[in-house]
Amino acid sequence: MESKYEWGLGKNPANYTPLTPLEFIRRSADVYPQRTAIVHGAIRRSWKETYLRCLKMASALKKRGIGKGDTVSAILPNVPAMVELHFAVPFAGAVLNALNIRLDAESIAFMLQHAESKVVFVDPEFSPLIRDAITRIEKPPLVVHVSDALYEGENGPASSLEYEGLLGEGDDSFQGDYPIDEWDAISLNYTSGTTGNPKGVVYHHRGAYAGAISNVLEWDMPKHPTYLWTLPMFHCNGWTFPWAVAARAGTNVCLRKIDAEQIFKLIREHHVTHYSGAPIVHSLLINASEEMREGIKHRVEALVAGAAPPAAMIEGMNKIGFNITHVYGLTEVYGPASVCAKQSEWERLPIGEQARLNARQGVTYSLQSAVAVLDPESMKPVPADAETMGELMFKGNITMKGYLKNPKATQEAFEGGWFHTGDLGVVYPDGYIKIKDRSKDIIISGGENVSSIEVEDVLYQHPAVMLAAVVGKPDPKWGEAVCAFIELKNGSVVTAEELILHCKRHLPHFKVPKAIVFREIPKTSTGKIQKFELRKIVGSASAIDV
Repeated sequence: MESKYEWGLGKNPANYTPLTPLEFIRRSADVYPQRTAIVHGAIRRSWKETYLRCLKMASALKKRGIGKGDTVSAILPNVPAMVELHFAVPFAGAVLNALNIRLDAESIAFMLQHAESKVVFVDPEFSPLIRDAITRIEKPPLVVHVSDALYEGENGPASSLEYEGLLGEGDDSFQGDYPIDEWDAISLNYTSGTTGNPKGVVYHHRGAYAGAISNVLEWDMPKHPTYLWTLPMFHCNGWTFPWAVAARAGTNVCLRKIDAEQIFKLIREHHVTHYSGAPIVHSLLINASEEMREGIKHRVEALVAGAAPPAAMIEGMNKIGFNITHVYGLTEVYGPASVCAKQSEWERLPIGEQARLNARQGVTYSLQSAVAVLDPESMKPVPADAETMGELMFKGNITMKGYLKNPKATQEAFEGGWFHTGDLGVVYPDGYIKIKDRSKDIIISGGENVSSIEVEDVLYQHPAVMLAAVVGKPDPKWGEAVCAFIELKNGSVVTAEELILHCKRHLPHFKVPKAIVFREIPKTSTGKIQKFELRKIVGSASAIDV
C-alpha cells in the first residue's frame, strides 16, 4: 500500500539541490562581501573579490578545455592561489589534486600520470621538481606558474603561462558549474605510499560539505574566525578547512612554511583564533621561547591530529594558553572524522587527568554516521572495557568515494560495510575510543603485545623529550625488543640509562625499552613519524611497512 507521504513532484529545484561546499563561498560573498577572506604578506582580498576570482579562473580553465572528470593538479605551499583553487577547480566541474610538496620527481610523475592531470599549477620553489617530473610523463599537463612575492628563492618559473595571465582569460560573467550529483568527485588525494605506489583517494562534494560542517560544529567555530594555515592544504585538502573557513566567512592567513617565530608573529598581528596541525607543530610551539610567545593575550584554538598526542602535549598547550581539541582520522575520511568531545565535568578534574581523557580519539563527528571498534573477523563490536582491542572503522558521509582505478583495494577497504582504518583500539565504558596502535606497529616481545603508543606516552612525560618514536627491534631471545628513538628539547641533556629508569617507574618490565637511540626522527611533510624508516634502521623484518 502506498504511503500517504508518497506524492508530489519528487526532487525538483525548489526542494532539492546537491550538497556542495561551493555554496559556502557564494553565500559569504553575498552576505559578507567586504570581510577579509585572504591575508598573505601585503595581499588582502575580500570574500567578494575571492569569489569572483574563483569563478573567473574556472571560466579560464573551461576555455582551455577543462571540464567534468578532468584532473587539475597543484604543487603549492599555503598561498592564496591554493585557497582559490579549492573553489575554482570544482566550479569548472573538474577535480582538484593537491600534491605533496615534499615528494620527489618520480612520485610526482606517477601521480600526474595516474590522475591523468590536464593542468598543474606550480610555485616557483618547485619549478625544478615539476620540470623533472613532466619529462617522465607520456602526456605532460599544461604547466601554470604561480608567482609569490614572499618566495625568497631564485628558481625560475616552470612555464611562461602565469596564474594571473590565465585568470585574465576567464569571463567575468561566468556563474560556475555546480554539481548535478553530490556524489560527483571534488578532489583527489594520494596516500603516502611507503612500499609500492600510493593510492588515489577520491572525495565527493557531499563528503566535503559534511566534513567542513562537522569541523565547524566540533570546533564551535564562530562567525569570522581567523584561521592560520599551519596545516598543509595538500594534506586531505587541509582537512576540508578551505571550505569550512568559507562557510563561516573567516579569514585565511596564509603561511609558506612552518616557523615558530613567524607563527607567533602572525597570531599576534592578525589575532589568529584557530590553527590545525600534527603533534610536531604543537610541540614546536610549546617548546618555543617565552620571548616568541610574548604579547599573545587572546585565546587560541588548536586542533591536533596525526599520532595520538601524549598527555604531556595537551597539558603543555594548556600552560601556554592554547585550547587544544583532539581529532582523529585518515586521508580516506577527509582528515578528521572523530573528535574527543570534551565534557563539562572534566574541567573539575586535575589537569593531568583532563589530559589523559583528552588524549583519546573520542566519538564520531556530527555528520559522520559511525566510528566503532570491531573485531575484524566477526565484525562485531568489542566490549567497552578499555582493554579488548579491535580495529577502528568508520561509516558515513565523511568517507571517500573509493581509490581511483583500484577496485580491488576499494573493495577490501570497505569489506563488511565499514571502512577499515588498520588502527587498533579499545572502547572505554563512556563510549570513547582510544587508539592503542597501528596494527603494524604492535611489538610482540616474548609473546606479550606491547603498544608503541603507550611507551611513547611515558617517554613524553620526561621533561627532556621533544619527540619519541618506538618500534620493535629484532631480538634473539624475545623475538622483538622495544627500541625508542628520541629527539631532545634544545639545551636538554639526558642519558639512555636515565630514560630507561624513567620508563621502569611507569611501565611493566617487558614494555620498557631495551635500547634508546638519540637522533633526528624521520617524518613526512605533515609531521607524521615514518616508523617504517626506523624499522629499517633497526633491521626489523617488518620494515616493508605499507
